[in-house]
Order: sequence, then structure tokens, then C-alpha cells
Amino acid sequence: MFIKQLSIFVENKVGRLQDIVNALGENEVNISALSIADTTDFGILRIIVDNPDKAKLVLKGMGVISKTTDVVAVYIDDRSGGLAAVLNLVSNAGIGIEYMYAFLGRTEGKALMVLKADNEEMLEQVLTRHGVELAKPDEI
Repeated sequence: MFIKQLSIFVENKVGRLQDIVNALGENEVNISALSIADTTDFGILRIIVDNPDKAKLVLKGMGVISKTTDVVAVYIDDRSGGLAAVLNLVSNAGIGIEYMYAFLGRTEGKALMVLKADNEEMLEQVLTRHGVELAKPDEI
């Protein structure tokens, strides 16, 4: 099950991230997960929201560049070695991870991890075949 993620190019200046987050909130777009990486001049904000299409429209109206990407969110046992077990399956299948980030889920004893791989379809197949529970969009 693929999740729609928005990658947003953010100028690296005071208040710009706040402007984006405020605009999404004012337009009733709920952010469920986020990750940000920065360079000297700009950052890439990656977010999972409840309404990606609406979020893109809000961002476009602000003159902010964004891109929609399919990612996979997986439930991982919240214990020592839980993440390692999933990543072992992925690397043993020859799938490369481009980036990943975690966020709090709503299931007791489980963490949620977002994975962006070089082959999303294969990632989904391998994880499902090995009994790894994938999150559905409405669970995030």
C-alpha cells in the first residue's frame, strides 16, 4: 500500500517553514509525519498529510515547489532489533533505501517507519511476503 508524500523545496530563511506549516493548517491540511533536511540555501521538507491534493494546491498558491512521491509506511515492532529485522529483509532482496524517517503511530507497541526505496513495488512485495504490516493511508 503506497502512501503519498509531498517533498517541498523550502528557502533556508527564518520563518519560511512556519509560513508553509501555517498555510497548511489554515487550509485544514493535517500533517501526520515530517522530515526536513537542509543545505546552505534550501531545505527539503517531506510530509505526509491527510489531503495531498489540497496541500499541493495550497503550496502552489504560495509559489512553493512540491513533488508527490510514493512511499511505503511499515509497522515495526517497538523493540531492540525491530528495525534491523525489516531492513535485513529489504537489503537481502537487493532493494536500496534512498531515505527513511520514523514517526509516532497510533498502535501500542509499534513504531511507524516511512521508507523510500529505489523500487517501491518490489519493496511492497518483499515486506508483504514476509508478513511485515504495511500502513494504509487512512492509518497515518
